[in-house]
Amino acid sequence: MIDTLLQPFQFLFMQNAFWICLFVAPPTALLSCFLVLKGWALMGDAVSHATLPGIVLAWILGLPLIVGAFVAGMTCALATGFLSHNSRVKQDTVMGVVFSGMFAVGIIMYTSITTNEHLDHILFGNMLGVGSSDLWTSGIIAFCVTTLLVLKWKDLLLHAFDPAQAQASGLRTNVLHYGLLTILSLTIVSTLSSVGLILAVGLLVTPGAIAFLTVRSFDKMLIVSVTVCVFAMLTGTYVSFFIDSAPAATIVLILTAIFIVAFLRRLATTRKTSRMAILPLAR
Repeated sequence: MIDTLLQPFQFLFMQNAFWICLFVAPPTALLSCFLVLKGWALMGDAVSHATLPGIVLAWILGLPLIVGAFVAGMTCALATGFLSHNSRVKQDTVMGVVFSGMFAVGIIMYTSITTNEHLDHILFGNMLGVGSSDLWTSGIIAFCVTTLLVLKWKDLLLHAFDPAQAQASGLRTNVLHYGLLTILSLTIVSTLSSVGLILAVGLLVTPGAIAFLTVRSFDKMLIVSVTVCVFAMLTGTYVSFFIDSAPAATIVLILTAIFIVAFLRRLATTRKTSRMAILPLAR
């Protein structure tokens, strides 16, 4: 029985999958808290999908895929910011236009390539095919992103709630704004080899949403988000070995299930509080 339970840890590809989970979970979970507070959930989706043309172009030119992904992600983020600040169109609308346009360009480029090598792992992820180079890349990016978010979380929190107050306090709001966009692009690049572009948005939104429903202070929100994300990624990878499913999809399903439980718990707590507040009035 114990041998069966420990079987996933005996294979190198599963060990690498568990390591990539530990590397990817903290930065995506921390970043998801800021995206949820700023209402940038669609931004994570937009940037993750918009990296596709950069990835394809980098492959054609023989460059590292992460370089193309980062450049395309930053192009999407900067274009969204420029258009939203210089037009009457709202930011979420601009993100939808830029995201769909760049993703369409990437699909056209992707389908027009004639080669025996496929880029499906970029779209859908390949956690079981992670190599040592992927681990090093994700580990270095994850360490840098996590360190920056931990050191600057108070400044980013003030900027998320009240940009005008942040500027009045002497903070460089432009640096914080575009710095957060840069961190977002770097984080998405670190997830390319594991969950892929399509499912990366689940890691960039759901952990923060779960923590937002669970706790009331932002420091606890960061801790809960990271804890939930690490648990979901490790559990999803472990379970996928026995049920023969895609690890990335299993992880997102576990996160979705936890979100539903957190939502129902918050709903029950709210109704209980409302009833307790009404009882004294009824008397």
